[in-house]
Amino acid sequence: MQKVPIDRLQPGVFISLSSIGWLRHPFLLNEFRIANPKQIRALREMGLAEIEWDPARSTAQPLPEPAVPFEADEEDFSRAALAGMLDEKRQRLERLRRQREALARRERQYAQHATAASDILKGFPGRATQAHASGRQLANQVVDGLIGAESMAIHLVNQKFKESDMAFHALNVMVLSLLLGRALDLSEDELRHLGVGALLHDVGKAEIPPRILRAATRTPPEESFYRAHIGYGIQAVAGAQGIKVAERNIIACHHEHWDGSGFPNKLAGDKIPRLARIVAIANRYDNLCNPFELHHAKTPAEALRQMFKTEGAHFDPTMLQAFIKTLGVYPPGSFVHLSNGAVGLVVETNPDALLNPLIMLYDRDIPRSEAMLLDLREVDLKIDSAVSPAKLPVEVVEYLAPRGRLDYYVEGTAR
Repeated sequence: MQKVPIDRLQPGVFISLSSIGWLRHPFLLNEFRIANPKQIRALREMGLAEIEWDPARSTAQPLPEPAVPFEADEEDFSRAALAGMLDEKRQRLERLRRQREALARRERQYAQHATAASDILKGFPGRATQAHASGRQLANQVVDGLIGAESMAIHLVNQKFKESDMAFHALNVMVLSLLLGRALDLSEDELRHLGVGALLHDVGKAEIPPRILRAATRTPPEESFYRAHIGYGIQAVAGAQGIKVAERNIIACHHEHWDGSGFPNKLAGDKIPRLARIVAIANRYDNLCNPFELHHAKTPAEALRQMFKTEGAHFDPTMLQAFIKTLGVYPPGSFVHLSNGAVGLVVETNPDALLNPLIMLYDRDIPRSEAMLLDLREVDLKIDSAVSPAKLPVEVVEYLAPRGRLDYYVEGTAR
């Protein structure tokens, strides 16, 4: 950082107010590129003679030294500009408070549903009918909230108990499947069957040793044992009165591939039940983003790219295209560079403005618990590019996404 007099500033110069403190200036961010003369007038009204600027992140250089000292030769509107910006900042702080409250509600709701999902999965096969009824109730709650919902958010959880991994995965796959089902215009009844089947799709894995489940590579006998979770799943739900064929078919067919290369029956194309095709996509996506070993995790964009370019033959092409469109240009969980040089994480999509999601912003001067949330529809910023976390400083990644899972939830389920 270098120092520059206020009177030499112009739009495009990247400045830092970190030394002043976020609460002591009227701007939304501590660091940003100057966008207009109004911001310069506000800086002058703050009584600053000079300010820090970053040449590397600037798109314009400061103005040359003036030949004569700066003197106002017209009416000074800087005080009004400063007052207006302070008022705007107060309004944005109120919106930020409401956004935080909404995310907190969703997080509490997600935790409750994850606990319920864990209890449901543990109910098979011993209490199959009761567990299935509870699963149907949970799926109905999510479907009811999903109808009319307009956004999807992620929660970044620092620690989770290992024995809960299956429940969190089941809940993620259910939510992602329902989002895709809604995009495909499924009926309410279909959505409810989809939700139950997605929740129970891996119920048979309770019979598979964790060593085999977590293995990055398996011997042929181990792979055969792993694939047996399909049969174990069908056995687990066999005693559930009222379970629908469509729900059982999701358990039976969510590893079938569009090109016939899947298991257990090597079904292909339209032979694979429609709801199972949906769950296959959601299941693969969550497994790529949330593997057992975190260092193998793909970013959302990387996961979608692998599914589309490398594994596209495995999935119903129409459904895969709809899934990619549903998650947006920058899926929740994507690290991004913003036009002001800042780094953020996509927290929530805006379906009516896919290029302008809700961003959690990295700012070393603000505690993570109070991290800034920016709705890009409301600020003069845009995403320049997505970035791999491997290319970011460790402190940035840990601030935005502490080591843990990406968990997906929709706005409607928190109401």
